[in-house]
Amino acid sequence: MVYITEELIRRRAEHNDCEIFSLEEVSLHQQDIERIEHIDRWCRELKILYLQNNLIPRIENLGRLKKLEYLNLALNNIEVIENLEGCESLQKLDLTVNFVGLLSSVESLKHNIHLRELFLVGNSCTEFQGYRHYVVAALPQLKWLDGTEISRSERIRASQGLEQTRRRVREQENEYLRRREEQKEEAARGKKEKKTGFDGRWYTDINNTDSQDKENQELKENLRSPEKEEQAEEEEEEQEREFWHTPCSFTPESRLEAHRHLEEKRKANKK
Repeated sequence: MVYITEELIRRRAEHNDCEIFSLEEVSLHQQDIERIEHIDRWCRELKILYLQNNLIPRIENLGRLKKLEYLNLALNNIEVIENLEGCESLQKLDLTVNFVGLLSSVESLKHNIHLRELFLVGNSCTEFQGYRHYVVAALPQLKWLDGTEISRSERIRASQGLEQTRRRVREQENEYLRRREEQKEEAARGKKEKKTGFDGRWYTDINNTDSQDKENQELKENLRSPEKEEQAEEEEEEQEREFWHTPCSFTPESRLEAHRHLEEKRKANKK
């Protein structure tokens, strides 16, 4: 897991002479960050914050950023819109390609009275019947939704049928929550199956084997014949193909698993 540290922010604040307390813009994209923390205490003057393309599952610890105007959280693992009430100056929020399925959570943005642009393209909730009407009616301060301007006539139509749309959305949310529970159970089963070895024992931490076992294993690997070496490579390639070609749902769990897999492979190759 990559943590947001003072050193990381200072590296990203070169344009501000590495001074973070007066920083107005910072880019922390593609850092494999899994949790938002510290930023609202260290960078109170922030106006623009880029956190896209990470592994963040939850919007949190941003409430003290009173001057924040633009927040980019595209390509993360976020499922609920929350905890942004304290961002009083927020004008633009980008949540493109996340996993927001609770469409009703957009109503938490009612308190962000300066919010003008919202992007939810690529989230499960955009497939709901009545999605756009619901958001337009729930957030009267919005001017643009998913890059399309909201006209006065569209806002009037959306407001008139809000209660009916809200009921329809609630039904679809319940169905979505049911599917998510199934997805979580499926991910948990897959994780359990991958942890068990061929002899039924559990292999959760290879670092727990004693030094003698490690030496014996290294000796065996060094003495492998070219034929066995080639066979081992073929088996590894087959495992790779199986991992990437086995069908699975696109979920926060599968995205995180793919990231972990790539990270382990990168470390193995480096070693």
